[in-house]
Amino acid sequence: MQAVRIHRFGGPEVMQLDQIEQPIPATDEVVIKVFAASVNPVDAKIREGKYPVVTEEDFPYVLGRDVSGEIADAGQSVSSFLMGDEVFAFLAPDHGGYEEFVIAKSAEIATKPQSLDHVLAAAVPLAGITAWQGLFDHGKLEAGQRVLIHGGAGGVGHLAIQFAKARGAWVATTASAADREFLNGLGADQIIDYKSERFETIVEPVDLVFDLVSGETQDRSFSIIKNGGALISTLTEPNKQRAEARGIRSGRYTAQPNGAQLQKIAELIDSGRVKVHVDRTYGLREAAAAQEALQEDHIRGKIVLKVLN
Repeated sequence: MQAVRIHRFGGPEVMQLDQIEQPIPATDEVVIKVFAASVNPVDAKIREGKYPVVTEEDFPYVLGRDVSGEIADAGQSVSSFLMGDEVFAFLAPDHGGYEEFVIAKSAEIATKPQSLDHVLAAAVPLAGITAWQGLFDHGKLEAGQRVLIHGGAGGVGHLAIQFAKARGAWVATTASAADREFLNGLGADQIIDYKSERFETIVEPVDLVFDLVSGETQDRSFSIIKNGGALISTLTEPNKQRAEARGIRSGRYTAQPNGAQLQKIAELIDSGRVKVHVDRTYGLREAAAAQEALQEDHIRGKIVLKVLN
């Protein structure tokens, strides 16, 4: 089978399409026949050697963290999925998704949303779990509360807006002016053009800031969070002293695979309350170009690799 692997850290040029053996599952694992795999910022960090979970000892390493496909094989102790079941998964770092068949733990996968094809379904797992855990596990967002999401037009952001609205929250988001119509369609209550407007001067205090941007955007966010609220980031740890002085919770987190949460997301999608946006697709052998596009272009939603037909 084919897989996109790296044998050293570096730029997109270190990614190569290799011919490797199809994996054999352990007793608690499944093999997914991969129809599509999404491209995430963490993929580039791993390739560049900036993600400490993956080291040179892991070479050659298959990139990619989420996939959509069908069960092709299963270990003896797996009873929750059957051969041919359509599934999607947020994979642990020890198995990559840029390949035609991938190993996964049954606890990492969920039944694919029936309303989505494999390309759209592949766009969901990592971004969806990141949004879900940031808003609800770490941010403790509840119905009737107010949240500001920085970077609402991206892969995580466009799902976070919809999850928050589905929970019954009021949602503001920062983005570029060109994304206004897109974000209106997602249900955002207030859209701030980060290039021409200062969100801290026009957004009323919020219970949660969900930070997908970091830098000075994060620094400016402290001033609009209610006492007892929270500042949660996927990128950098917020200043603890400033958080304590303002009486708010703060933290940075890394999303963890969770099949049960992924199943809840699938149910929201099939109910019609959440839409998934894929900006563009590439073939498996074009994985390097896909990563370059994610880093250099303005992407709404996600980029997805088409792996098998």
